[in-house]
Amino acid sequence: MPTLTFYNLPKEKKQKLVAAAEQEFSRVPVYEASIANIVKQAGIPRGSFYQYFEGKEDAYFFLLNMQAQKRQHIFYSLLKEHRGNLFKTMTEMYAILLKEIPGQENLQFLKHAFLNRSHRVEQSLSEMFSYGDDKEMVSSLKDHLNMTLLNIESDSELAHLMQIIIAVTMRNMMEKFSGNLSDKQALENYKTELTMLQRGLCR
Repeated sequence: MPTLTFYNLPKEKKQKLVAAAEQEFSRVPVYEASIANIVKQAGIPRGSFYQYFEGKEDAYFFLLNMQAQKRQHIFYSLLKEHRGNLFKTMTEMYAILLKEIPGQENLQFLKHAFLNRSHRVEQSLSEMFSYGDDKEMVSSLKDHLNMTLLNIESDSELAHLMQIIIAVTMRNMMEKFSGNLSDKQALENYKTELTMLQRGLCR
């Protein structure tokens, strides 16, 4: 996580550093990214970077978490709009991500994140839909979901359902970018899998 020194920066300087990091992580995956490029773009000495972050991975996951949390607000707004219908909400959320990520140059690092997934990346990206551990996730979701639409019997089952849906969402995003699928095809694939989950898999 960023240091207190970073959070105490003037707003304009902080925004410039964040924009420089977003630009570099959008250019290449994190393992290829260059701190030299970030500090040059931000107009700060290299030593200053280490006053704000432990290293490039620290900066990367700060940005990833920040972007995920921004989209969490969208997720809960959609849940309200769809009266707690989780599957309608996830379908629209996925459609928004399909348009938003490739359409904004500074969000290309999210595309790299889906294409170069690790356990830590998945944890960060999952904050688009929930936060904290399973108990916290269930607590926050139950106030927004229409539970009568879900065939689940416990908080534990709700946690597992969300884990399954998030995993399906992550994999579909990865296939969209790795396979260069059209938005239409990617959305159809996603809808098919969500429909299968809704119907159940046994006769």
